Amino acid sequence: MAKLSLKKLLVTLASISGIGKPSVAHILIVVFLEYFAWGLLTMPMIGSLKETFPDHTLLMNGLVMGVKGILSFLSAPLIGALSDIYGRKLLLLITVIFTCLPIPMMTIDNWWFFVISSISGVLGVTFSVVFAYVADVTTKEERSRSYGMVSATFAASLVIAPALGNLIMDLYGINTVVLIATLVSSANVIFVLFAVPESLPQKVRSTGLSWKQADPFLSLRRVGSDTNILLLCIVVFMFLLPEAGEYSSVPAYLKLTMGFDFVELSVLVAFMAILSISVNVTLGSIVKNIGAKKAIILGLLLEMLQLVLYAVGNEKWQMWLAGNVAALSSITFPAVSVYVSLYTEGESQGAVQGMIAGMSGLCNGLGPAFFGIIFYLSDMDISEDSILLGSLRGNRTIPGPFMLGAMFVFISIIIASCIPEEKSLKGKKQEFSAIKYIIEMDDS
Repeated sequence: MAKLSLKKLLVTLASISGIGKPSVAHILIVVFLEYFAWGLLTMPMIGSLKETFPDHTLLMNGLVMGVKGILSFLSAPLIGALSDIYGRKLLLLITVIFTCLPIPMMTIDNWWFFVISSISGVLGVTFSVVFAYVADVTTKEERSRSYGMVSATFAASLVIAPALGNLIMDLYGINTVVLIATLVSSANVIFVLFAVPESLPQKVRSTGLSWKQADPFLSLRRVGSDTNILLLCIVVFMFLLPEAGEYSSVPAYLKLTMGFDFVELSVLVAFMAILSISVNVTLGSIVKNIGAKKAIILGLLLEMLQLVLYAVGNEKWQMWLAGNVAALSSITFPAVSVYVSLYTEGESQGAVQGMIAGMSGLCNGLGPAFFGIIFYLSDMDISEDSILLGSLRGNRTIPGPFMLGAMFVFISIIIASCIPEEKSLKGKKQEFSAIKYIIEMDDS
């Protein structure tokens, strides 16, 4: 009875009409508020990590982020399929609530905060609904640009949030930061509830749910349907695995082992976000001038360089250089999407993009855990003896995760050089119809 009442309540809440017609602008506000709230907690979370897991900080950081990422990968197709049945607004409301749910827990108990953060990945899969909402309100021609705007909004939320969170923490304490982050996330829930209109009309919704719709491995099983798509997916896996691991661990690594204070780290994160936005805005010009394949290889070379800098650098300026190169390397994944759009027919493009997205989701789960475990195995994890006065700086062993990640990216560069130039794809589209045929046979 309680379950029925809860379901009825959620459906009733989701039926609130919202403000205006469904638009990309609505979803950009949701994305900005969600990640701005979490951005405020960037610096407090590093301190809480060290306090909660003093002996194996980077290992536990990787495991927490890894569990959350893997759960998100497993549940994302189900959340997307449910949004096809019950509408985008209801599932957006649920995912925003569960994404923000762990935030107030930080003031109650750090250990439970990290536990709930990891398991919130089951229902905190906002982007699964966000991209479906964008697809509802845009044409095919507008969609790539709109997805780029969503990614840029995510980066924009990190421009001032970490620095602001650090300033508030210094002036008023960590509890005030958590309170403000909770208020921002609550405002996001209220915005979804009262301002976001439903984008999926009742008449076009699915009537049932099949296992195939909720299968997270379906897109990955289609990877071998075409040799070049297989090569591209291997490239994506080899560079996204270390990228996801690096993204989850670098702030804590710089603070706890390289002597960055919270102010320096906040400024670096902000600068990286601004640079990443700038380079992605110019991606169209880059691809136009050098081509999608060369843009992919350029991004991979930049990623390998910044991983090597993180691995061998022992001075702050080297870490700054690595951060700047990392921001420039953010063109790689969008360039892959551009290449796929040139490679495949319109009818099969969504499925191939789904394969790439599935590989991305898998890496977002495995990467943080991979880095955390390698930090631990290479004796580079944080411990009370090694963290005092930043003793890992200077004459230290090379951090295994970064160097191993650079090797992964080097392999991906070699493989990427084997995929055809996009100019050679003209006139060969018929050869790639096998992708569409295999997908249709699989669906039937």
